[in-house]
Amino acid sequence: MTATDTAGRREASEGEAPKRQGRAGRTAGRRRWKANLPLLLMFLPGAAYYVLFKYIPMGGLIMAFKDYNFADGVFGSPWVGFDNFETIFRQPQTLNVIRNTFVLSVLNVFVSFPFPILLAIMLNEVRRSWFKRTIQTIVYLPHFFSWVIIGGFVVTLFSVESGTINRWIEALTGEPYPFLFSPTSWITIYVSSGIWKEMGFSAIIYLAALTSIDPSLYESASLDGAGKLRQIRHITLPGIATTIVIMFILAMGKLMEVGFDHVYVLQNDIVLEVADVISTFMYRIGLQGAQFSLTTAMGMFESLIGLMLVLTANAIARRFDKGLW
Repeated sequence: MTATDTAGRREASEGEAPKRQGRAGRTAGRRRWKANLPLLLMFLPGAAYYVLFKYIPMGGLIMAFKDYNFADGVFGSPWVGFDNFETIFRQPQTLNVIRNTFVLSVLNVFVSFPFPILLAIMLNEVRRSWFKRTIQTIVYLPHFFSWVIIGGFVVTLFSVESGTINRWIEALTGEPYPFLFSPTSWITIYVSSGIWKEMGFSAIIYLAALTSIDPSLYESASLDGAGKLRQIRHITLPGIATTIVIMFILAMGKLMEVGFDHVYVLQNDIVLEVADVISTFMYRIGLQGAQFSLTTAMGMFESLIGLMLVLTANAIARRFDKGLW
């Protein structure tokens, strides 16, 4: 065999190596696809939900730049540019609505945010399983109540004429207190009812994060003489810090969204100066007043503010290597 033949065979074998690697890669890819097929099928309903009800409706934002009417439809209605935005911000109640939304949202985020963390830490310290399960059931249950039911509870407790608490106050002082008609007490009840309803369910995420902490860290800290508070400060909180940051970033995205049901079932005409928010404004102007272009513009403004807040919160978190992306 000549040197030329040997070199030719070597070149042929070297040329076939990438082909074999390519075939092996495709075979491995097909195997992974088949192995993950059940998971992909489980993922499809969630993906379809977001595509159908989150992404496709974004096309309706075009209404914010049109004078929408039913006869011409979304695409046939005449363009008006930024006139809808100018109309909204010329209205005297708009700034008050935005201010109320921002204030209630900030209170919801910064006042209620620590409670699920504290609840999860306290439940994690419970050693009797039956007591822990009982408390978990009690604090999880309000999440499954609608805001209509929660509103009924609030009225039953704080109503001026028939409220349970006002009966006690009237027996002591001779005069009931208008909890639901005073702006300060209304805001307090609004925030407190939100904490009571969602605190238990939100704690599930932090309880799951706590299970990832190595128990030997607590044993070592206990041997070194660290008490429960020191263990929580130096082991528990750092162990769930990433989860806390992620949840905070997601909460910042909803900073301009106080929801509709919660506010609507508790508000009344006397406290509208603090209880009229973007969602109720959109319901009143859009659905009741049929000014769909104006409410679409307001909704777009709300979404853009939420996007900027998420990007800002994530940029700050990335400085501490805790960003969401």
